[in-house]
Amino acid sequence: MKRQAAVLSALFLLLPAAAPGNWDFPPPKPVEEYGNLLIHRTSEKNNVKSVSFSHWMHRRKHTCRVCHFELEFNMKTNTTEITEEANRSGRYCGACHDGRTLFGHTEPHCGKCHNGDIGYGNLRFNDMWRYPVTKYGNRIDWSAALEEKWVSPARYLTTPPLPDEVNERKLDLDAAWINVPPSLFPHRKHTAWLDCNDCHPNIFNIKKKTTRIEMVKILKGEYCGLCHGSVAFPLTDCKRCHPTMRTPPKYPEPQSR
Repeated sequence: MKRQAAVLSALFLLLPAAAPGNWDFPPPKPVEEYGNLLIHRTSEKNNVKSVSFSHWMHRRKHTCRVCHFELEFNMKTNTTEITEEANRSGRYCGACHDGRTLFGHTEPHCGKCHNGDIGYGNLRFNDMWRYPVTKYGNRIDWSAALEEKWVSPARYLTTPPLPDEVNERKLDLDAAWINVPPSLFPHRKHTAWLDCNDCHPNIFNIKKKTTRIEMVKILKGEYCGLCHGSVAFPLTDCKRCHPTMRTPPKYPEPQSR
């Protein structure tokens, strides 16, 4: 009995050592297309091409808070009922694309959005070649770009954020896997882009460590995975969340088309 327990213990200790690299990620997207979306909730059923949306193109001018809090776009793609009528009345995209601030919803401009091409406008990606570099995603460290003033996105259109009372201390979140160090969550880096309401309480409970965050769920697009892996830096960049990880696994790096 003791021998069996010892064998099981040894196997249990050996398995997690390779566990971080065992996640099955899809091949990385081209750097110019990371964060790009096709929005088709209402367009395709009306025989109109999907709308192509580039996060990197928009986040240079506006923080995530503007769209996902002030303009009420849901965080999950294709779950917001965006209609042409709503846009023309000044909601959603129409808050900026009104024909005055930016091109509007008139015939000469339709193909700029309704093109069904996830790579539309990618030539403009080269404009950001000086931005701070990282290894994965679209290879841009957006937090560093903000801190170093490479970008100065607006935090609001008409509704200013509340006074900044963010907890500066990073949260230690214990990993479920043995030999995997805790992840460190910096509120400040997130509220520089988001509103607290974007995450709390619908995605994460307010009270610390009362949300059962699991890597398997994150990989399915829940919790942190709602942004990380689609827009924010991907989950292949292990040390960005687990900074004390000694030997992070290596995953394929994205390339340009």
